[in-house]
Amino acid sequence: MSIEIRNIHKQFGDFQALGDVSLDIGSGELIALLGPSGCGKTTLLRIIAGLETADRGTILFSGEDTTHVHVRERQVGFVFQHYALFRHMTVFENVAFGLRVKPRSERPSEAQIKQKVHELLSLVQLDWLADRYPSQLSGGQRQRIALARALAVEPKVLLLDEPFGALDAKVRKELRRWLRRLHDDLNVTTIFVTHDQEEALEVADRVVVMNRGQVEQVGSPQQVWEHPASPFVYGFLGDVNLFHGRAHEGEMHIGIEGQTVRVASPEHRDVQDAKASVYVRPHDLDVRRYTHGDEGIVAQLTRAIVVGPTARLELVAVEGDNPSQEQIIEAQIPAAQFYDQGFAEGDTLVLTPRKARVFVAA
Repeated sequence: MSIEIRNIHKQFGDFQALGDVSLDIGSGELIALLGPSGCGKTTLLRIIAGLETADRGTILFSGEDTTHVHVRERQVGFVFQHYALFRHMTVFENVAFGLRVKPRSERPSEAQIKQKVHELLSLVQLDWLADRYPSQLSGGQRQRIALARALAVEPKVLLLDEPFGALDAKVRKELRRWLRRLHDDLNVTTIFVTHDQEEALEVADRVVVMNRGQVEQVGSPQQVWEHPASPFVYGFLGDVNLFHGRAHEGEMHIGIEGQTVRVASPEHRDVQDAKASVYVRPHDLDVRRYTHGDEGIVAQLTRAIVVGPTARLELVAVEGDNPSQEQIIEAQIPAAQFYDQGFAEGDTLVLTPRKARVFVAA
């Protein structure tokens, strides 16, 4: 089922949760709504589900206006962060619940319900737990049961609100892989809310980055990572260093006099001496030992964290002979390079960006 979201606006008192949000979701797509707390992603999900009403705007399911259709009629499956399983019911009864409460004319027979539930429990690889109660399950198992229960009513759309947020990192990673495989098997249109960048980039077909009730960017995981549309997207997707300077005729100059780095920005070739910001990811900084006269950002290594194959360096820019404590610069290099170069805390190094993105101040 395809979904068209048109000019959805939602206000809670003086707070604007959503400001004229529009979005197209293709049939069978797995979409991530990604953004910080309070950006409007859960409100949008609830409006799609019919659990919340928009102040204005329309929602269309496969071309049909469902804006005022009751949640029961939308054929939507919903999975919350905190499982919402019935504690007094067994796993089997939890999954069967949605089938048992259907109107009599639509309700399957008891034999059909039994077959359907066992099929779903096999699908989520937990058929051996049918007689257990939720309190006897791990967090990851409970979330898979919640998903089986949502799928029992054969929803046209599956909505997941921070589905793995309450789980530890290892279980989250396992369930992310499992959700992607499950989606590929079922091909049901799925929208999930997350504030975890890694989760969105790893699982989704497309990522919708939201901020302050607006859509900042929509694209494939690779597109939003490689070509962020705004400073917010760049800053939100992973660690990033921000430098300020001046853009002039296709070049950006950062650093202090005598230690300037030039960053090519051909997209701003018409800009004349304007304030600008440049974003550089830690792994896009070249790091070498400083010798007098080197061009680049001269910085003092204040901390090195070497874990596995990567060395994460924290540095502060050196102005004249003095380290500046105003901004910490983060760089990532292979651990082998860190050891080969013999870098140590207190060393003066020089940094040059291999890849950077320039945004000119409006």
